[in-house]
Amino acid sequence: MIKKATLQNVLLSSAIGAVICWIPSSIAAPITTQALAHNSTAEYIDAPYMPYANPNAPTGGTLSLDARGTFNSANKWMTTGVAMVGTDYLYDTLMTGSLNEAFTMYPQLATKVTYDPDDASWIIYHLNPKAHFWDASPVTSTDVKATYDAILTKGPMYIRSYLSDIKEVQIIDEHQVKFIFNNADNKEILLTVGQFPVFKKSSVDADFETISLTPLIGSGPYKLGRVDAGRSVSYVRDPNYWGRNIMVNRGRYNFDMIKFVYYQSDEIAFEGFKSGQYRFRPENKASNWATGYNFPAVKAGLIVKESITSQNPVPMQGLIMNLRRPLFQDIRVRQALSLAYDFEWMNKTLFHNQYERLQSFYHGSELAATGTPTEAQMQVLAPLLGALEPIHRRGVLEDWQVPTSDGKGFNRQALLKARQLLLDAGFYYDDMKLYQPDGTLAQIEILMTGETMGRVLLPYIRNLERLGFDATLRQVDGPQYFERTRSYDYDMTVDVFAQSLSPGAEQAAFWGSAAADEPGNHNTIGIKNAAIDSVVESLIAAKSRDEIILYTQVLDRLLRAGHYLVPLYGKSETNVAYWDQYRHTTLPTNAVGIDYWWVDREGERRVNEYLGQ
Repeated sequence: MIKKATLQNVLLSSAIGAVICWIPSSIAAPITTQALAHNSTAEYIDAPYMPYANPNAPTGGTLSLDARGTFNSANKWMTTGVAMVGTDYLYDTLMTGSLNEAFTMYPQLATKVTYDPDDASWIIYHLNPKAHFWDASPVTSTDVKATYDAILTKGPMYIRSYLSDIKEVQIIDEHQVKFIFNNADNKEILLTVGQFPVFKKSSVDADFETISLTPLIGSGPYKLGRVDAGRSVSYVRDPNYWGRNIMVNRGRYNFDMIKFVYYQSDEIAFEGFKSGQYRFRPENKASNWATGYNFPAVKAGLIVKESITSQNPVPMQGLIMNLRRPLFQDIRVRQALSLAYDFEWMNKTLFHNQYERLQSFYHGSELAATGTPTEAQMQVLAPLLGALEPIHRRGVLEDWQVPTSDGKGFNRQALLKARQLLLDAGFYYDDMKLYQPDGTLAQIEILMTGETMGRVLLPYIRNLERLGFDATLRQVDGPQYFERTRSYDYDMTVDVFAQSLSPGAEQAAFWGSAAADEPGNHNTIGIKNAAIDSVVESLIAAKSRDEIILYTQVLDRLLRAGHYLVPLYGKSETNVAYWDQYRHTTLPTNAVGIDYWWVDREGERRVNEYLGQ
């Protein structure tokens, strides 16, 4: 999925200058504007550059990061192959998103947009006449139409779902392209269509579905550099990049090279960081953060550890239950599986008490539901409650809290409660083994790739075995994992649902009934719930920021009370470690914003000298 947190890298608007935030219908007339804000106001329309950019940042040097697994393709927009990381650097989008605002877009390939605030069934994007591809050919409406036609018919299913409101893409002239939508209900779609990369038409026609390490032709700030198949990929800054002086790009893309080094495990990757094989590392392992940064380079003062706060919701990381399997249909079984997870013991024993238990699918933000439903939430919920089964209904109305333990590692009370729930659901024991109501053995296979989650899942499996489940952990390689998850071939697996501050159409791909039957979509759980579908539809059609918050909080209640996954852990800060050669100005509120960092030459010299390079 394109998740909106990662999608917010594009948008545009008009040379007339005013930013419009859904004008009242009394002023119904087409508007041309330079920026679009969904149920909010664009703050930086008149700014010379973004507030988290340094327009005087020096250019040069290399940003090097790690990646996991392997790759065999340079195109992440097709339905087969495993794409290399970093390909977004190859392409511009029609508009690019602000990292300080909920959902606000500023010009990139486009200079402006024209739309009717009283009729969201169409929008016109006006392309920048100066925009050109790497081969110096101009970016035209024909290229935009070819790109979207290919994505809508041949792209990943979750993208097709996300863009399903597009009815037609029309070419008005060389620099004007019109998007026509199926209805006027989804005002978010006006911005959404500006978020995707644009490829050269001839490249789309020839190679869109070709698994190749040669990328589709783009117009972005970087070109593909050296590719060491399965081991590393580099992107080199294009000295002829047409868009360097656009407002959103000033102080951005400062590195001459961006390199990703691939590793098969996080343990090996950490050793690579220590030795300087790559020099910027988001640290996702609590034990490393707490005790691992004591190697010589740290003691020499050459490693910086930084915890970066964000206003975005903490991504929901959970052990999902595949509802396509009969085993998980009964909500009491799902409750029991949640009770078997002992977060408090794991956090103390494995994570040095650094993590928070996730209480919400939008944890740590204003979108998270808290307490019991408000009057406004009850007005939304009231007509939906009758369709929910009783346990789900009660959970929606409660002051929700995930199960907690005493942290001693036995989790006895929770397991006893889980056992009773299984018995209530018709499960039974015979010869110390647990059987389903139909007489089949209660078996669960948890699918994983890599080694990072193994130490988290093995204690959980032991608790499942104590309940009588025949539980196993199946570790497969990256390509097999991707294929099995695309086809929903698993009982349980870990998934992460990243959210932005402006949830919308992507929620249908996460939780919608239609998405549950579409291979490759993001409804990995397989949820089919009419109440959830109804609230998602209302969220997509929200007319104000208050409505976005209201419907998201109601959706949060419905998702939590359905016990569709075992919430794992997360934290509101992003921990990063880097060799002391990278610099940044004031960071954005909703992201690390690495594209706006730069290399300090003197710091790089010291690091290279230390590493003997």
